[in-house]
Amino acid sequence: MTVHEVRSIDDLVRDGDLGAISAAVAAMPPGDVAAILEQLVRRRRPIVFRLLAKDAAVEVFDDLSPAAQRDLVADLGTAEVADAFDALDPDDRAELLDELPATVANSLIQRLSPRERERTATVLGFRRGSVGRRMSPEFVHAHPDEPVGEALERVKTRGHAAETIYTVPVVDRTRHLCGVVSLRDLLLVDQSDPVRDHLRQPIFAHVDDSAEPTAQRCVDRGILAMPVVDSEERLVGVLTIDDAVDIIEQARDEDEARAGAREPLDAPYLASSILSITRARIVWLFVLAVSAILTVNVLEIFEGTLEQRVALALFIPLLTGIGGNTGSQAATTVTRALAVDEAAPRDIARVAGKEARVGLTMGLGLGVAGFVVATLVYGVDIGTVIATTILAVCTMAATVGGVMPLIARVIRVDPAVFSTPFISTFCDATGLIIYFLIARAVLGI
Repeated sequence: MTVHEVRSIDDLVRDGDLGAISAAVAAMPPGDVAAILEQLVRRRRPIVFRLLAKDAAVEVFDDLSPAAQRDLVADLGTAEVADAFDALDPDDRAELLDELPATVANSLIQRLSPRERERTATVLGFRRGSVGRRMSPEFVHAHPDEPVGEALERVKTRGHAAETIYTVPVVDRTRHLCGVVSLRDLLLVDQSDPVRDHLRQPIFAHVDDSAEPTAQRCVDRGILAMPVVDSEERLVGVLTIDDAVDIIEQARDEDEARAGAREPLDAPYLASSILSITRARIVWLFVLAVSAILTVNVLEIFEGTLEQRVALALFIPLLTGIGGNTGSQAATTVTRALAVDEAAPRDIARVAGKEARVGLTMGLGLGVAGFVVATLVYGVDIGTVIATTILAVCTMAATVGGVMPLIARVIRVDPAVFSTPFISTFCDATGLIIYFLIARAVLGI
């Protein structure tokens, strides 16, 4: 899918050439059509979707993001998307239902067959953000005491309804997880062998585990399908690697957006409305504006100090920039460590100590450079103030920036909410207080 193809379809919709649109999308793979729909403004998507053949519409709907699916449901009505909704995997249905108003969600659920309704309800029963909410309850299993041939026959007869068949969970007669066996082993070994002879130790997750770190573990270890068990170690579903990749990409997009002081957009930039883009940005601007008042208040408190040594004002941008950037670097690093399970809230003392030492080391290097430059121009006293302040600010900012994401996790707030601009503003105000206190002590003013 290219920008030219998107603009071509967009032009055809504006011109009302329905025949040309139908011919164009019929010749495209469903994934490309879904990508084009994502790029179109919302009011034009239903026009293109209605021109798809029934089977193609089902595949295209499956490839759309939950936000785009939600918009189509709202614009077309539940009747027109009922077949596409029924064809979704239970975990994908649950993700879409989270986006919809309760009345619309109930209407769609009522159109499902009893079997599909039960599978969807299984996923919806787990809390949002848990791996249970993102797993698929559709899988093929094997038993350890049965012959490989019997297990392979089950894969053949039931595999069409499963989300994946390449990794087969092995459970006992009470559905407790015993291990996993690959489809490759089932195909290549002696068909009379018992399945237990080819078991591998499973890497599994519990239904209440957080989805993001679980998905990261799945991807890092290259697990095609990770079994998901309940509190009694009974198998309830699998997390496939493609779903794990989707979870990680969604989390990355949210973190990148909030690190830039905005909320993530539901749609691609050009397809987003002015109101949605404004809404994604303005709340954070209000938060940052209120926070920035702290910096103004600090300058007002130390106005007398600045009047006595005007040269101090010249270094304010340098010091606030160093403090903000140091804090942001630490916060980004620790947020990433949290996401991939390299750190946890219990490590707060270790993280604080590590970042304090990192900040101290950086402060020493930058402080020496600041001392040389400031001394050459303004004298040893100003050089001493600048060097000491840089050392203190770097140590403080790195420590605070490293600890904030851990505190966020403890109070069950997304660590990305403590975004780069927020930390920068905090470090600006605190850094100025440190700067002026050091200046008063060294210069005697």
